[in-house]
Amino acid sequence: MSRPGNTTRITDSLGAQSDDSTEVRSAHGQPRPSGLEIDRMPSAAERTRTLVQSTCSAVLIIPGLDGAKPYQLMPDARSVGPDGEVFLAFPADSPAVRAATHAQDDELNAVLEVTDVAPVSVPHRIRGRAWLSGWLTRVPGGAEPGRMTLRLEVGEACVDDLWGADSVEPEDFATAAADPLVEHEAELLQHLHSAHSAEVQSLRGLLGERATGSPESGTAGTVAVPVGLDRFGLRVRFTGVRCFDARFDFPEPVRNVNELRYAMHTLFDAAAG
Repeated sequence: MSRPGNTTRITDSLGAQSDDSTEVRSAHGQPRPSGLEIDRMPSAAERTRTLVQSTCSAVLIIPGLDGAKPYQLMPDARSVGPDGEVFLAFPADSPAVRAATHAQDDELNAVLEVTDVAPVSVPHRIRGRAWLSGWLTRVPGGAEPGRMTLRLEVGEACVDDLWGADSVEPEDFATAAADPLVEHEAELLQHLHSAHSAEVQSLRGLLGERATGSPESGTAGTVAVPVGLDRFGLRVRFTGVRCFDARFDFPEPVRNVNELRYAMHTLFDAAAG
């Protein structure tokens, strides 16, 4: 569904009644994108890279460390190297560092699990997860005193998020770029929710007949919550009688926060017009 002039494209990702959109949910109850969304969306490698470079929580899973507490396997910091390797900072006495030290020249298999939780209160708050499996080694001299940097050479990766479930080749992960809004997404969504809730709610008017609040449409009493933001557009979750997502595309992909401001004004003007 689009406004005249293609100001924005709105995709109802759950429960739309058009012929080219069907109700889809993940195994965890998350709304899934319909076929209408595939034209403008980040690749699986970009989504995985974005999660790894975000502030989402992560845990390192190492076979044989069943007795370790989950918090002991959560890296203090993480970054991605030029060849797609993931660097993880841990206290020098952590179980992960001890396991990598004892492995020495032997390959130590490990999986980094990243969990993305929406920064706003919303049903089905876990937005996605990414898994990167590979081989773990120490990086001598790669951290400040009392800490140790571990290097995860990625052999396999996959992502399961609001866009769907996909596998990622290590080469694609290495060359992918994180979304330009990743560092600011959480605060931007919180700001939209707290300071611009009326404008976000007004986007419901772009949904056409589904905004009438009729019993058939299932939108009576819905509340609009901004649940996802990337360079291509804004995802809003409408909650109430039932929960569904709608995507509101920007006229053009944004490259920074300044361009985002213009895109959001364009989106809100379209809803007010």
